[in-house]
Amino acid sequence: MKAYYRESKEELIKELGANEEQGLTNKAAQEKLTQVGPNALVEGKKKSVLEVFLEQFKDLMVIILIVAAVISAFTGNLESTAVIIVVLILNAILGTVQHVKAEKSLEALKSLSAPVAKVLRDGKKEIAAKDVVPGDILLLEAGDLVTADGRILDNFSLQVNESSLTGESTNIDKLDTTFDKEVPLGDRVNMVYSSSLVTYGRANILVTATGMDTEIGKIATLMNETKERRTPLQVSLDQFSSRLATAILIFCALILGLQMWRGQPLLDALLFAVALAVAAIPEALSSIVTIVQAMGTQKMAKEHAIIKNLAAVESLGSVSVICSDKTGTLTQNKMTVEDIYIGGEVLKPEELNLSNQLHRYLLYDVVLNNDASLSDGKKIGDPTESALLEMYRKVPGINLGNGKLGLSESELRNHLDRLEEVPFDSDRKLMSTKHLIHTIPTIFVKGAIDVLLKRCINIRFGDEVRPLTEQDRKNILAQNNHFSENGLRVLAFAYKESDEELSTDTEKDLTFIGLVSEMDPPREESVAAVARAKEAGIRTVMITGDHKVTAVAIAKKIGIFTDGDLALTGLELDALSDEELDQQIEKVAVYARVSPENKIRIVNAWQRKNHIVSMTGDGVNDAPALKKADVGVAMGITGTEVSKDAASMILTDDNFATIIKAVANGRTVYENIKNAIGYLLSGNLSAIITVLFASIAGLPVPFVAVQLLFINLVTDSLPALAIGMEPGNPDILKRKPRDPKASLLDKPFVTQISTQGFLISLSVIAAFLIGLKDSPAIACTMAFSTLTFARLLHGFNCRSQHSIFKIGFKNNWYSLAAFALGTALLALILFVPALHGLFAVQPLSGQEVWLIVILAIIPTVLIQLVKVIRENRG
Repeated sequence: MKAYYRESKEELIKELGANEEQGLTNKAAQEKLTQVGPNALVEGKKKSVLEVFLEQFKDLMVIILIVAAVISAFTGNLESTAVIIVVLILNAILGTVQHVKAEKSLEALKSLSAPVAKVLRDGKKEIAAKDVVPGDILLLEAGDLVTADGRILDNFSLQVNESSLTGESTNIDKLDTTFDKEVPLGDRVNMVYSSSLVTYGRANILVTATGMDTEIGKIATLMNETKERRTPLQVSLDQFSSRLATAILIFCALILGLQMWRGQPLLDALLFAVALAVAAIPEALSSIVTIVQAMGTQKMAKEHAIIKNLAAVESLGSVSVICSDKTGTLTQNKMTVEDIYIGGEVLKPEELNLSNQLHRYLLYDVVLNNDASLSDGKKIGDPTESALLEMYRKVPGINLGNGKLGLSESELRNHLDRLEEVPFDSDRKLMSTKHLIHTIPTIFVKGAIDVLLKRCINIRFGDEVRPLTEQDRKNILAQNNHFSENGLRVLAFAYKESDEELSTDTEKDLTFIGLVSEMDPPREESVAAVARAKEAGIRTVMITGDHKVTAVAIAKKIGIFTDGDLALTGLELDALSDEELDQQIEKVAVYARVSPENKIRIVNAWQRKNHIVSMTGDGVNDAPALKKADVGVAMGITGTEVSKDAASMILTDDNFATIIKAVANGRTVYENIKNAIGYLLSGNLSAIITVLFASIAGLPVPFVAVQLLFINLVTDSLPALAIGMEPGNPDILKRKPRDPKASLLDKPFVTQISTQGFLISLSVIAAFLIGLKDSPAIACTMAFSTLTFARLLHGFNCRSQHSIFKIGFKNNWYSLAAFALGTALLALILFVPALHGLFAVQPLSGQEVWLIVILAIIPTVLIQLVKVIRENRG
């Protein structure tokens, strides 16, 4: 991108073939439109719904199940075939719904473009915004939405809100100057950018870039090129699935070979292999993970966090770095008066005294020389001026209604009418108004300290007015520097008694009153939230479009910036290579005046360090980074539609503390998902061991495929869902974030699954062998019943690493409901003759039923006994 802000107006007009007086001719504009294309954003290619649906069948375990369905059909087990196919289609639909997210980011970006633009074309005319081309002279005035990037030619007090690009809500005063060095986007005051809003004044603009060549077009390009990372759980599950599928294929091949070597017919041997495959594959796993995540989203919604992408729930639990916007997220997003320098001392608004004439003159200046208003809790006007009125209301005695100075600001203005005024101007950086104070014509002036102090010749202390000395100037400037170093914005106030006509020429020979410092204060809960994040092993980094001094000051107050930390501007970041950034990244706590590319680069650097990154933002400029981050968090109140569409999570209260609550919930969701996976895998392992035992021992198949599908999809799902509803551990934020590269199936987890699966299999094998004394059909029924009931009981074991005696049942009634419903379904299958044929079961005697119950209870008793012993030791 050319640095148009560094070229002179004359060079640009010549370079772009523009005509400042008449604009482009229609013919010249049409030729340019053919060359550069329409002033619109180009959308990246998206996958169709059908493509996403078909991708759901690429998984190796799904392919194994499809093969199993085909084999079941050839062997005459049509019920099993039908059940497997229905399950696969349902899972594919569910996967499609979750993966096909409406990519509305570019549509929202497009909606920011105004439908028409006022340009000079053979004079002056309105044209469609899409027909604007470089070289056009764009005519802007208050209320217009800027339709293209451009350089200011003629400026008439233009102010533009560029929050959608820079993230900062304050209006920018534009100038028709030329820069001789590189400056960040937020400081290029001689340029306007597409999607910005003109809030004041007017200007003639030379269009320098349109469509995808604009700054907002660069953001659209970044979003097209930015790909979302898979969550740690998705990566772990993918690894687990591929390993499990490989193991299943090897086992099935071995069993198939063993059965055929023993002389079994091919179809019978295949059926046995199918039973093993169905026993091994946790068909309900993806559904369970999705449902548990969905339950987590419902809880988060109640805590002001709306989850758009279910996978983000679990990712939150892994977050180790939060890159947070400053304005409105860590701060209150409202300017507030902090300190006042008056009479040689620093006071709070509450310390001003109405009996002090100097203080009264400051209050006159604050209220009368002010265009803002406060009405029914609403602020109308400039945020800086609104803060001054709020300061006025804090002064003791103001609202007494005593007929003297104890008046509201509106009453004070009515008593002391504005006689004359010179509005604020970005060139002079001053505003002046004239009033009759005690029958004396008095001019009140406020503005930038560097400009106003040069126009002061006197200073007031109490009732005394004396000449302003050089020492006075040094004291005032020293106090101003102190305020600035603490991130405060400073306004200077002065006055003079004069009956001359008010103009810019009369803004001289003033009497200095004092300084008022303002800031956007931190949210009260931000300090505690940052401290909680630190306790949880999460690094908080501030990324803002504001100036470095202000950003660092706020970061210190909140606890983000501490001794030894670094702060970088966007330009300083650009000067670093990736290697240099990687070396410094963990020391940098604050980034200021950053661009969209800077934000993506920061996220990339942390991700290269193997961190899971959450990024917050509210502007169009934040959208690419929100999409690139592992968890993009948009602001629900102040956020643009583009940022909301690009994010995974939306905060309805724009509060950083809500992110920390969501992290705790994310960790709970992951823990519950892991426990649910442990429940499913240990149960499936018990079925696999039983099938392998029967195969090696040369015994009949202990289960038919439809029985295993019933266990996996119905009976298993209920306890697994109940495990997903387990409340969070109060101490969950005292743990460090888990390593995203750590396997889901780490050694302790595998040992636990293996042990529990082996214990359950011993009971199932015992039931199977006891049943074989009657018949293979009875043996199959007893094995199926024992496995089902044992796994239902096992749901209580997998709720937590603690014993059931410690966690109890009161905080998770779902576990009791799941057990009761699962037991009822098993009873229906065993005791309703009409279902015997569908599930291939035989009627059982009372003694056999009691044997099933006793054998199923034994694994749970042993597992709980071990937990109790461990708790007593610990």
